[in-house]
Amino acid sequence: MLQSLAWIVSAISAINRAVGETLSWLALACVLVCFTVVVQRYAFATSTLWMQDLYVWLSGAMFTGVAGFALLRDDHVRVDIFYRPASLRRKAMADLFGVVAFLFPFMFVVIAYGWPAVARSWSYYEASSNIGGMPGLFILKSFIIVFAVLISLQGLAMALRAILVLAGQQALLPEHLRYARDDEAESSL
Repeated sequence: MLQSLAWIVSAISAINRAVGETLSWLALACVLVCFTVVVQRYAFATSTLWMQDLYVWLSGAMFTGVAGFALLRDDHVRVDIFYRPASLRRKAMADLFGVVAFLFPFMFVVIAYGWPAVARSWSYYEASSNIGGMPGLFILKSFIIVFAVLISLQGLAMALRAILVLAGQQALLPEHLRYARDDEAESSL
């Protein structure tokens, strides 16, 4: 049973890692498109509206798509004054409580309110409201659901990891998915 939980944590984390590492390349694309727009505007006194839409859309897709990866890496903001010095059990209890009481309900709200907007956007293949802008806004809006699903999955992995710690079975997880000890956290700073 606990071995299955460890496998699920590993599988979810591998999905978020693959998605995050892939979509993080959109940052480079965003910079290149933005640079091109600036050069067009100031060097050639011209501009293409769809390219202006493109770098905004690329950044939106990247930030929503890599959110689960950021949660996996523990890159989200946390008030460490209490969490960092806590024991592994207290960290696990805090994570389990946070996921169940805050993360899952919030992701439910995002999906519940986001789904109708995304479905409506797909129903008429919504495009940019700017004349000459990018087609396919419905694809970008779909990243609202992608965001909520990836964050929810990583939240599930966090909760299962916390359960493994509380059961005294953190050793079932690969080393890179375990809670860092205090000395490891300090050396990474």
